[in-house]
Order: sequence, then structure tokens, then C-alpha cells
Amino acid sequence: MPDESTIRSTILDLLSSRDPDASICPSEAARAVFDDWREHMDDVREVATEMQQDGLIYATQGEERVDIGEASGPIRLRLEEPNTDE
Repeated sequence: MPDESTIRSTILDLLSSRDPDASICPSEAARAVFDDWREHMDDVREVATEMQQDGLIYATQGEERVDIGEASGPIRLRLEEPNTDE
């Protein structure tokens, strides 16, 4: 089974290959990593939660930002905008 770093890098690769304001469904990452992707959706959401806590990505439902760990139902993942404040 792929480890957390594989899931993490897959999420970042998928997001980085798209327009800066684009998003992905967590299932896209699961499909890219696992043949039996449905069985691993919780794994992908756990890694995405850690990535959100690290400030790398954020999640939305509709246009509203949500906490991945608290959200129920479909979410979209997006790259967090870099902090340019200095």
C-alpha cells in the first residue's frame, strides 16, 4: 500500500498541474494512487486534513472554505495561496 507521502505528493501534483484557481476532488487522488480507490477515501481525506493543517491546501464546499475533518459530504481541494506578507 502506498504511504502517506505518496498520497500527499499525488494531491500536490494534481493541483500543481492545473490552473492556480482550480480544484480537485479527493477521489481524483485516490484513483491515481489506488486500484481499489473507494476503500481508501478515508486515507486520502486524512492526508488532506494534515496538508490543510500544514497550510498547503484548503477545502471548499461550494465557495465556502471548510475544515476537512469536520466537513460531511463532497469537498474540493485547492492549493493554498502563498503568504506574501512580509
